Amino acid sequence: MKIAIITPGGVDRSGVERIIPCLLWFIERLVKSGDEVHVFALRQQTEREQWPLLGATVHNAGGSNPLVRGSRTLLDLHHEHRRAPFDVIHALWAVPQGVWAAIAGKVLRVPVLLHLPGGDVVDLPEIKYGARSTCLGRMALRFAISGANRIVVPSHYMVRLARELGITAECIPFGVALDHWPIVAPRRRPDSAPARLLHVGNLSPVKDQEALLIAMHYLRERGTEFQLDIIGEDTLGGVIQRRTVELSLESRIGFHGFVSQSALRGYVRAADLLIVSSMHEAGPIVALEAAACGVPTVGTNVGLLADWAPDAACAVDVVNGEALGAAIADILSNENLRLELASEAQQRAVAENADVTTRKIRELYLEIIER
Repeated sequence: MKIAIITPGGVDRSGVERIIPCLLWFIERLVKSGDEVHVFALRQQTEREQWPLLGATVHNAGGSNPLVRGSRTLLDLHHEHRRAPFDVIHALWAVPQGVWAAIAGKVLRVPVLLHLPGGDVVDLPEIKYGARSTCLGRMALRFAISGANRIVVPSHYMVRLARELGITAECIPFGVALDHWPIVAPRRRPDSAPARLLHVGNLSPVKDQEALLIAMHYLRERGTEFQLDIIGEDTLGGVIQRRTVELSLESRIGFHGFVSQSALRGYVRAADLLIVSSMHEAGPIVALEAAACGVPTVGTNVGLLADWAPDAACAVDVVNGEALGAAIADILSNENLRLELASEAQQRAVAENADVTTRKIRELYLEIIER
């Protein structure tokens, strides 16, 4: 098959920085299956450029104007389609990638698979998050939906959110690559050591690190010894770090910014619990990475955590730091339960790994091509 993938970015030529790891795993496996893959990135970098990556070809639109980027993407798609026709177009996120995919699909008469791995079907007005938070976003979502032959989301939680909007979607998790994240059996915590906690996510309103800090404050007040590592770029200009000082948590929390996948593996393997405080998640893939390493997740009732709770994860209501703290404390006080969660999560992560993801999506490609 000849496949066009439209993405905002995540396909830097370095293969290390500014990437979406699960997207690279997917591309790598498509190429190994014998497919010809072209990735059309709207805003990977400002220059209009082309480069090879994992056997695929990346076409970067470049430019600062969204309409210019979209127009360039359509032109590049058309040019490549004339060279040899595409069999399928796969758009990641509805707005704006799904919009451009819908246009290209209609003009080129190529079927479209729309993938919704983020905030496409949500509206969180308090933080102005989600494609549905604006009138233009809602219109764009509907247009993208109308141009898609099939729609895929990474969790049953997202299937339910889509269904509430009258959107029929299928659940295919973006699985973890077990060659990049080898299985590590769950291990017992040392009795006397402080709990090693890990949070992975850019510092941003939707990740709700304020609730995370409230949870940590709760743990400290109840006398739980812990050390929290926070991995992710800061998009809030130091707000969370200053709040950490206000709560006198600076000695217990380390901010590490962006780290590579290889460095992240070290943090995950050393952790006792992964903590997710998000107001919305479609995945998150980090819960699968942690599960592969034998580390269970405690977090909010979103995405895969909503799917997995209570057998493979512990989930509480969003925007409730004290409830999150109490759940963490409960798991840390019951080592057998922590290990049971870790074992069940690992089984699910293995069952939903990147090879399975690629196989299922290729099967969808073939179905919509035949129809």
